[in-house]
Amino acid sequence: MSGKFAALAAGGVAVLVAGAVIVTSTMAPADQFADCRIGQVAGGQIGGPFTLVNGQGQTVTDQDVLTGPSLLYFGYTYCPDVCPLDAFRNAEATYLLEEQGTEITPVFISVDSERDTPDVVNEFAGNMHERMIGLTGSPEQVRAASQAYKTYYSRQESDDEFYLIDHSTLSYLVLPEHGFVEFFRRDLTPDQLTDSIACFVDAA
Repeated sequence: MSGKFAALAAGGVAVLVAGAVIVTSTMAPADQFADCRIGQVAGGQIGGPFTLVNGQGQTVTDQDVLTGPSLLYFGYTYCPDVCPLDAFRNAEATYLLEEQGTEITPVFISVDSERDTPDVVNEFAGNMHERMIGLTGSPEQVRAASQAYKTYYSRQESDDEFYLIDHSTLSYLVLPEHGFVEFFRRDLTPDQLTDSIACFVDAA
């Protein structure tokens, strides 16, 4: 292959048709959020449809809940330390974004179907932020939502009501028309989270 032809085909696949060379590009489309990304997503597509129950006891879907920029977190209200801190961090970022003129919806999805009734998640979410949406559901509904976002949770062996649940601690940013765009680790401060979310919303 000549140097000229090699350069031509470097960005795609060369196909010989009736003596003419056609180069078909195989390069991935540009990522409009490239300048905002701080995480690296692996393991396939994240996010998707879910059906859960809100704090008013109503069955809702992702289309009912994720109507604007949304920040999702999977945890449980009886969590002794991690979940309250993470939910509070997400609420703080929501307030900071509001001060900048950007509105997002924080969402808390419980992985504890047994104890987290609609009333319980509604009170927990409302104490964090007046617009935070608390969601729960049957074990099957919660499992499906967790699998869609590739989260992990597992109840520790215990015979009493004070059992703990091991779970992943990422927060997920979902944007209208784009779906899931980024995850955030719990070591980000409210200010860092605010700056990152603002970047994605502005780039959307």
